[in-house]
Amino acid sequence: METILPIIVQIVTGIIGGQAVGAAIKQAAMSQLPKILSGAIGGVAGGLLLNAITGGSIDPAAAADAVGGLAGSLNIENIVGGAGGGAILTAIVGAVMKSMKK
Repeated sequence: METILPIIVQIVTGIIGGQAVGAAIKQAAMSQLPKILSGAIGGVAGGLLLNAITGGSIDPAAAADAVGGLAGSLNIENIVGGAGGGAILTAIVGAVMKSMKK
C-alpha cells in the first residue's frame, strides 16, 4: 500500500491540474476524456520527475507534519509534481488537438 498510495495521489492531483488547465484554455475545446487521461498520465510523470530531481530530499515525515499529520505519501513532490505534470501535459495535448483541427 505504501507504493501505490503516492501513485494514486499523483493521478488525482494530475487530473485536478489537467481540469484546471482545460477550463482555463477554452480554445482547445477538449472533451473530458482527453483532459482526464492526459492529466492522470502527466500527474504520474510529473510526480516521478520531481521526486527524481529532488532525490526525495524533502522528508516525507516533515511534510506530513506540516500538513497536519497526513500520510507520508501526501508530500510536496507528489502533490506539486502531480498537479504540475497533469497541467503541462494537458496543455500540450490541447495545443496538439487544436492544431489538428485546422
